[in-house]
Amino acid sequence: MVNRRKFLQGSVFSLISASVSFPLKGKSGRKVSGNAPARPVVAATWDNRNATEAGMKVLLNGGSALDAVEAGARIPEGDPEDTSVGFGGYPDREGRVTLDACIMDEKGNAGAVTYLQHIKHPISVARKVMEKTPHVMLTGDGALQFALEQGFEKENLLTDHAEKVWKEWASEERVKPGNHDTIGILALDDKGNICGACSTSGLAFKMPGRVGDSPIIGAGMYVDNEIGGACATGVGELVMKIVGSYMIVEMMRQGNSPLQACRLAVERIIRKYPEIKKNGDTQVGFLALNKQGEVGGYSVRKDYSIAVSEQTRTYLINPDFHIR
Repeated sequence: MVNRRKFLQGSVFSLISASVSFPLKGKSGRKVSGNAPARPVVAATWDNRNATEAGMKVLLNGGSALDAVEAGARIPEGDPEDTSVGFGGYPDREGRVTLDACIMDEKGNAGAVTYLQHIKHPISVARKVMEKTPHVMLTGDGALQFALEQGFEKENLLTDHAEKVWKEWASEERVKPGNHDTIGILALDDKGNICGACSTSGLAFKMPGRVGDSPIIGAGMYVDNEIGGACATGVGELVMKIVGSYMIVEMMRQGNSPLQACRLAVERIIRKYPEIKKNGDTQVGFLALNKQGEVGGYSVRKDYSIAVSEQTRTYLINPDFHIR
């Protein structure tokens, strides 16, 4: 997988600020407009083009939006070179790889796992929680026990590379956790149904037990099939405090485009927590997809991208951002 933090260097992609149905003046002052709405469509945070293409393949073969987002999220989960999601993810400060994920279908059903260890594909476990239990979320040892009962294989998820980086971090006696990315993925199928998924290994070198926004329905991801869906990436604590993905869907319900809704969520974060302006490492990015197939995104800072797959093409969006 392409290093998402370096995607601007040497990458060829479309400089599309957002897919909107009318011209809009962004904060940069430049006029932006997007492509015509499309269906089906799969969109994901960061340069996860392999994931959106996997989801689109499912849709073109007659699969559902739910099948598509699960298939897409499994791509970075199984990639040992992706240090933010699944197998290969950086561990907590005690050297344990712990995974969080959630999934939501067009009927409003949801499933999630938190602090799951030893299972490569937490998104598939989250789907089993949704479909096989009366609960929405399982955590820790309970999530692992359930996964094993469902036939998932127990594996060592700490790669040699991740272990080396963790030991280097620990030897320097650092306290602050490292940065991370997340895959949030949304799909609109040809029946007009929207589903979403989110998966992460969390903040690198986090405190044991820490869980971010990614598995929290309404924070890391949310879908309302009447309106659309949204998902988040970046510092999860900030996203949780504003229930970011739910807020974006509600903003779209009020008539805002996906771009406008994402921008409003970022502006809410900046307004409530202005101290992040002084922290150059703090990033939050949002992605939204509405029922018309319009994709939009916005972030706190630059260097955030969105992958989009339609029936005949896959491309990257370079969203606008707040802090310049």
